[in-house]
Amino acid sequence: MIESIIFMDLLGARSGGIGSVLATWEQSGVFDYLLPFLLIFALIFGILSRIQLFKDNRAITSIISLVVGLMALQFEFVSVFFAEVFPRLGVALSIILVLLIMTGIFIDKKSKGLMWGLFAVGVIIAAVVLINSGEALGWSTGKLWAEDWHNIVLGIIVVAFVVAIVFSGGKKSDKPGSIYEALGFSKDD
Repeated sequence: MIESIIFMDLLGARSGGIGSVLATWEQSGVFDYLLPFLLIFALIFGILSRIQLFKDNRAITSIISLVVGLMALQFEFVSVFFAEVFPRLGVALSIILVLLIMTGIFIDKKSKGLMWGLFAVGVIIAAVVLINSGEALGWSTGKLWAEDWHNIVLGIIVVAFVVAIVFSGGKKSDKPGSIYEALGFSKDD
């Protein structure tokens, strides 16, 4: 509560600036209902349009998107989830942006290892955002993560190492053409 008062004071809620506009929007439900509805509607509509499940029938796609968007707002779970995940996402994107700027200044951009490394950092940051958002909503990884986090990290490192070995080395012509050739069978078997 005190944080929102300080935040609104910094934005100028008392003097009629953007803070008062945001406070009015918050009171009228823009952040709890309108924006989550628009996001869900746009995502569902985009996915259904892209996969062309109903060919070019935009009416059915719109109706399904509208229904899913409205049904998602039936309980306050969606708005609470969005209120938890998007601030963390903003911080995570800021961290990734700083990382990209710093690596762009000092490291060669054409390095595939760098790109895979940045991808791995992005995946780790996304996992942290989702885990922390889930824990804020009462979802818990329980004893699995609390007691065995080092085993989970070790398993991820081993899997990454195996994947790196499998996809490294050799020219393209040295690689087998099919799974049967990779296992040592000929095409005639």
